[in-house]
Amino acid sequence: MITRPLARQLLFAALFLLLHAAVLSAAEKFRVATYNLENYLEDSHGTRLAKSPEAKAKVRESLRALDADVVALQEIGNVSALTELRAALKAEGLDYPDWEFVAGHDTNIHVAVISKFPIVRRQPRTNESFLLNGRRFRVGRGFADVDIRIAPNYTLTLVTAHLKSRRSIAEADEAELREQEALLFRELIDARLSANPPLNLVALGDFNDGKESRSTKLIIGRGKLALIDTRPAERNGDDQPSALPHFSPRKITWTHYYGKEDSYSRIDYVLISRGLAREWIPDETYVLALPNWGVGSDHRPVVATFFAEDK
Repeated sequence: MITRPLARQLLFAALFLLLHAAVLSAAEKFRVATYNLENYLEDSHGTRLAKSPEAKAKVRESLRALDADVVALQEIGNVSALTELRAALKAEGLDYPDWEFVAGHDTNIHVAVISKFPIVRRQPRTNESFLLNGRRFRVGRGFADVDIRIAPNYTLTLVTAHLKSRRSIAEADEAELREQEALLFRELIDARLSANPPLNLVALGDFNDGKESRSTKLIIGRGKLALIDTRPAERNGDDQPSALPHFSPRKITWTHYYGKEDSYSRIDYVLISRGLAREWIPDETYVLALPNWGVGSDHRPVVATFFAEDK
């Protein structure tokens, strides 16, 4: 016969196990995001204006809504701007104790990585260059290349880039510049995957062009080392497959508003290696849709979720 005290103990034990299981389940997943902050600057530089308090608040709101464990950032200003952002997020309950900042040829905006987990390897690419039509160019924002210890037995390799924009410049064709940057970024990816094909690698960031563009195709690659496009979409209830077999489902995937053309397009990507694809959770991979998202940036962040255990 089960007495009342024993029943109470059994109930408490069951609740404890359920709570422990829920915490364990949450701990076994991790989220990786990319977000172009649109000139997160402390001071204005030419046509790039300092970020307003309202815009900064919306950026933080977006990051809190994502609550990603690792975030690749584009268009962050100097190190003090990144420090200010991390401190403001921590004050609001979202702490990123580890970080990487990459200073490239562009002295105004940079790429960075913020992480809840320790970064255990860093190899920033700050001085990459290439020849185009007999003239040497440098990669504008550099590439971040880090390993992050997600769990004792699970490490994530993250590489991120912010390729040349679609704005025209006098020195060279913008698409050709972007292609050359993409080639260098792909060389970095190939080097990591050739050394370790099962590597848990994510290549993400603002690639500044559509999936069918030459530059994006170069990054995705071909053959055994090709990356997989997670294609995040809004979580708005769309769940139907594509009516046409050769096209993706008609979900809302745009990440960027281009004011000059009054157009919306997907130019921010989360691409993953075959090794990482085994841990990918498609149902928890999405484009963040918030009211008044454009106050913070002309980009919307995207996030992908994974199990922190090799499958």
